[in-house]
Amino acid sequence: MYLSIDIGGTFIKYALMTRAGAIIHKNKKPTPKTNLTNFLHALFSIIEEQGDRNEIKGIAISCPGIVDVETGIIYHGGSFPFLHEVNIMEMIQKKYQKNVSIENDAKCAAMAEMWLGSVKGINDAVVLVLGSGVGGGIILGGKVRRGITMSAGEVSYIIRDIHPDTKQASLFGNYCSAVEMVRQIAGAKQLENLTDGEAVFEFINNQDEEATAIFDKYCLQLAAQILNLQYIIDPERFAIGGGISAQPVLLERINWAIQELKQHNPILHMANPQVVTCHFQNDANLYGALYHFLVTMKKR
Repeated sequence: MYLSIDIGGTFIKYALMTRAGAIIHKNKKPTPKTNLTNFLHALFSIIEEQGDRNEIKGIAISCPGIVDVETGIIYHGGSFPFLHEVNIMEMIQKKYQKNVSIENDAKCAAMAEMWLGSVKGINDAVVLVLGSGVGGGIILGGKVRRGITMSAGEVSYIIRDIHPDTKQASLFGNYCSAVEMVRQIAGAKQLENLTDGEAVFEFINNQDEEATAIFDKYCLQLAAQILNLQYIIDPERFAIGGGISAQPVLLERINWAIQELKQHNPILHMANPQVVTCHFQNDANLYGALYHFLVTMKKR
């Protein structure tokens, strides 16, 4: 068995998995966001609660931030600035005498879909994970692209436009934040919980006029960036992940938005992106982390 751990903004999810990708057991704990000490305590407690750790052949970690997969050092840490230049991989290896691997969370999602999911057998693909920002994994020639600074696929930082006076940039990750879209609709409908995605999609699925207008604007912004990426990379397929990808209306409206943009901008006629949902949805990072671990151990 292998222990796969996905460090997320709200929860640390973890699963005991077989080499073939079968989940034996999975659970989650709230992610401490206050400081490194509390964070490490939660992370180590997950490992220590697994009973007979001799059965665990290795530990695979999915983590936000730019990750040097060779050294294990995390840079910037996404929502966890205290992880900047921290080497969790080395800490766990020394503490528990286990083989450990670590990889960026969005790249893990891409690896999961490439291994057993919706882009299996596809040479060139883009996986977009919709959450507080937009995570991205670019697959070229059947391999996840890292780039010279390990930041290939960090699509949240794509500039949408700039203010000519202030030079302030509006970014893909802000305009296509699923969390922000849910918050806007929840606020408009005066929901008590501004993060209640299920209630928000109930309004969308019931074709509430106010909710639909915000959601369609969101899908148009997302479709614009999918078209941009189609012309830059020209992949065979896009796979959309993140919590909201479980909602069938998302894929429906993304494809509608792509056709709307093409219809109103005839110059875009050559682009015809194929868009699907990720197979693993919220479990993608667990599968991708395990896949990365297996590939890393094979290389070593």
